[in-house]
Amino acid sequence: MLDAGIELAGLAAGRIDLRTHRGVHPRIGALDVLPFVPLRDASLQEAVALAHRAGKAIWERYQVPSFYYGAAARRPGRELLPRVRRGGFEGLTERFKDPAWAPDEGDVALHPTAGAIAIGARDVLVAFNVELATGDLAAAQEIARLIRERNGGLRSLRALAFPRSDARVQVSLNVTNYSATPLYRVVELIRALAAERGIEVAGSELIGCLPRAAVEATAAYYLGVSSL
Repeated sequence: MLDAGIELAGLAAGRIDLRTHRGVHPRIGALDVLPFVPLRDASLQEAVALAHRAGKAIWERYQVPSFYYGAAARRPGRELLPRVRRGGFEGLTERFKDPAWAPDEGDVALHPTAGAIAIGARDVLVAFNVELATGDLAAAQEIARLIRERNGGLRSLRALAFPRSDARVQVSLNVTNYSATPLYRVVELIRALAAERGIEVAGSELIGCLPRAAVEATAAYYLGVSSL
């Protein structure tokens, strides 16, 4: 896992030039984020050690600087990924003028084409998106604001909104504790809030992997059974 992460950083740095990249999701680097997640009998502290080894090796091999976040954070204020990402790739040069935001690994501000990497250690996170059948970005932004934890919404939920096309917008979601906030609860809350605005849910999109327990809980809800 460690070697794969290091090689992935090198591959991204060699193939992606963020000076010409355009997109709507926050990112600070060609390999934007590299999380180490303990599974089975692994501990979070073991994941922290791997994160720090990865950052050091990536800098030595590819000269891409890193921030450590989550349990791997070495400085106060860097625990939360959204804060580390703030300002994106385009804002890194200005940000690095502040000594408080020097990279944790690397002695230059940023790689000229690959930016920087957020390397972390954390528990399982589920990333998925809900698409709405509308081009009304303001409506999606309002829904995201209502449901996310930092605005008084669902526990462990982060939410943003992005345009997809003239007829589609996306509520982009991170669930940091799928047991506290099941996926079906998020989807159904978005569905209800969208319906209040005359908008239908067009579908959803899973980003990466998710635990089997999260799938089973959602399937059980929609099948109307107590457990699978």
